[in-house]
Amino acid sequence: MSDATTRRAPWIAGVLVAAALVVVIVTTTPWHLIDLPEPDPALDFTSAEIDRQQRFRHALLPWSTISWVLSVVVPLAIGFSPLGKRLYDVLKIRRWWLAVPVLVAGLGLVTSVITLPTEALAEQVTRDYGLSTESWGLWLRDRAVNWLLMSVALIAIALGLIALAKKWRTWWWAPAAIAGAVLVLGVSFAYPVLVEPRFNDFTSMAPGAQRDEFMQLAREDGVPVKDVLVADASKRTTALNAYVSGFGSTRRLVVYDTLLKDATPAQVRLVVAHELGHAAEDDVLHGTLIGTLGAAFAVVLLRLLLGARMGDPRRTAVLLALIVSGTTLAAPVQNLVSRKIEARADYHSLRLTNDPKDFVEMQHALSVTNISGLEPSAWRYWMFASHPTPPERIAMGRAWGTEHGDPVPPLVR
Repeated sequence: MSDATTRRAPWIAGVLVAAALVVVIVTTTPWHLIDLPEPDPALDFTSAEIDRQQRFRHALLPWSTISWVLSVVVPLAIGFSPLGKRLYDVLKIRRWWLAVPVLVAGLGLVTSVITLPTEALAEQVTRDYGLSTESWGLWLRDRAVNWLLMSVALIAIALGLIALAKKWRTWWWAPAAIAGAVLVLGVSFAYPVLVEPRFNDFTSMAPGAQRDEFMQLAREDGVPVKDVLVADASKRTTALNAYVSGFGSTRRLVVYDTLLKDATPAQVRLVVAHELGHAAEDDVLHGTLIGTLGAAFAVVLLRLLLGARMGDPRRTAVLLALIVSGTTLAAPVQNLVSRKIEARADYHSLRLTNDPKDFVEMQHALSVTNISGLEPSAWRYWMFASHPTPPERIAMGRAWGTEHGDPVPPLVR
């Protein structure tokens, strides 16, 4: 094969994968569902509720922001400086396939230790406001498990990429792109049974009228649900939540025990209807397929940035820095798509229950209990908001009610 073909191939592949990614996102994202009125927190939240949310975020955000900045800056500073290579050399481990895991786990541990004080200060704020209920021992254990799981994932990626680049110096990126896509698919499928149990215990919802109602709601929605699982979230938080994860045989509908305990039956029903919307639209599978294209595109970018140098294990820190850079830069697009998907699930919940009044009250109650941000700054909204804000979700319920002849008056009069 000619040198010209070898040079052009990754550029062509990158353009094609990027085009496919853009087409899938543009054509499958529900950009518009219903005309919304301008969100206005003052319509539905009292001045005391708004003030409490603002005080909470004023106390929390400095520490959480510093933690996030450090989690990005530390790997970038190490990876994009000579320090990364020197750290590999300091290890003096002759076998690269032993040195790389040690370096990856070590760099992750360094970042975790550096961010630990500010994370602890943020955790204390959530305790002061009654949002966190977990012991400090459990808090530390969660961070240790998270570091371990992240290390395992990054070690697998680094070893795979370096091994392929050593074996196929020029064309390593082609099998690596396929392997990356398959890895994303596999992790998404296995996540509910391999990762989630490391943090929570799950039990089937006890037989009774509420469980029967949920199963009937699923049948009416045409969504095959074998069981509703309850997570023991109360050992960590007072927040109310539910979610769907996995796809195919690993798909599960999970509700927090706090939700069942503290929300009204009508509110829980609406939350479950929202999660059924995710299942009905196969949102997890849809997100996974976008992720597979994103992983393949990321591998091609690595080829364009590093070329055959990918096979040098002394560049492991650079690889980690590039991964952090890519995930950070991709966050605004991921969050934009996620907000639209969540809005569609809200729309599905309203369509399934036809209960805009309880929907608005439910969004208000969840926001107050979870101390959700009502009007985040623009940069926080783009970088971190995977869901619409509570006023935006309430505006959705109010627009639905108006459109279907069941207007919802403001909660604050």
